[in-house]
Amino acid sequence: MLRIGLTGGIGAGKSTVSRILGDLGAVVVDADLIAREVVEPGTPGLAALVDEFGTGILQPDGQLDRPALAATVFGDDEARGRLNAVVHPLIGARTSELVDSAPSDSVVLQDIPLLVEGRMGALFNLVVVVYVAAEERVRRLVELRGMPEEDARARMSAQANDDQRRAAADVWLDNSGPQGSLDAPVKALWERLLGYAHNIESGTVVRTAPVLVPADPTWPEQARRLVARLQLVCGEAALRIDHIGSTAVPGLDAKDVLDVQVTVTSLAAADALADALADAGFPCVASVTRDDPKPEYGIGGEADLALWDKRFHAGADPGRPVNVHLRVDGWPGQRFALLFRDWLRADPQVAAEYLEVKRRAAASVAGEPDVEAATEAYVDAKTPWFDAAYQRASAWAQETGWSPA
Repeated sequence: MLRIGLTGGIGAGKSTVSRILGDLGAVVVDADLIAREVVEPGTPGLAALVDEFGTGILQPDGQLDRPALAATVFGDDEARGRLNAVVHPLIGARTSELVDSAPSDSVVLQDIPLLVEGRMGALFNLVVVVYVAAEERVRRLVELRGMPEEDARARMSAQANDDQRRAAADVWLDNSGPQGSLDAPVKALWERLLGYAHNIESGTVVRTAPVLVPADPTWPEQARRLVARLQLVCGEAALRIDHIGSTAVPGLDAKDVLDVQVTVTSLAAADALADALADAGFPCVASVTRDDPKPEYGIGGEADLALWDKRFHAGADPGRPVNVHLRVDGWPGQRFALLFRDWLRADPQVAAEYLEVKRRAAASVAGEPDVEAATEAYVDAKTPWFDAAYQRASAWAQETGWSPA
């Protein structure tokens, strides 16, 4: 099952995106509809609200008088806390019921207005944010919904701002255009989601050819979201999770693949995470267990060589290639991944030198149609440089007193 979180500011057009994806086949779970459902007349939810706030929150026909309830809790943190204590568990239980009842191969779209405010992004395989500039949203709310401008601005000010939403967004849908302008990008998103869901179901990983692209300043933010998801999946089994590799070095051109290292206590602990990672969209690449390139210096035999063993997973999302390296705490591969990243961050000349090595390696495999063969040749081409770089980085660590932060 693929779980997608959909959010955006009031008036941005979430319902349009939800409708299109629902028509295409997504199972839509709407938090606003659930919030209304759990306090319908005759429900335990409405009875609990009356117990808390009295019959003054009811209309003559027994329906919840939402403006009256809002007036009761507005500006009163204690009252709002009592309200949330009643409705949030009910909404959560009903949401879980609907999600659990969806077929295992479904794309489940959860429309949650306050997803960013509730810091819920890590719960989903992807977060989709629908964007419209604030003043345009005010105009639409006033002219199309008949909402008083003061109310529109008050509601908007109580929600996350655009910067906070952008930080949470894996997919950013700009709905500033005319009616219908979202159709094409949402349908393109649907194709990505179908591929993602299929890959999770089949245990297929996304691998890309070794092609360098200009440094993307959003790589660290993308990695932060990835780390949060992996932390939720791995729990206490992960001693630490770090963004590593070239995309973790600001300004360094790289393959558009995020590399993340999960530090565990043992390879057995890594193996115990395999199923949970696969279900979360990170299947195991079973054929790869040992680091490559692997510096040869200081390796005295098979016992030492085994200390470079790891478990390797990759992402199933066609729109965001990911490598997940599970390494044992204190083993040389685990330490070198962190050391190498920090060395490149600290020494621009070394980073530039490594970039030239990568460019030559990428040029040497350009045109190779077999992605795996191209990747292996790319790694082989860099290995001689890494052999010397291992010693140089180790010397730098001693000179500076480096240790994993």
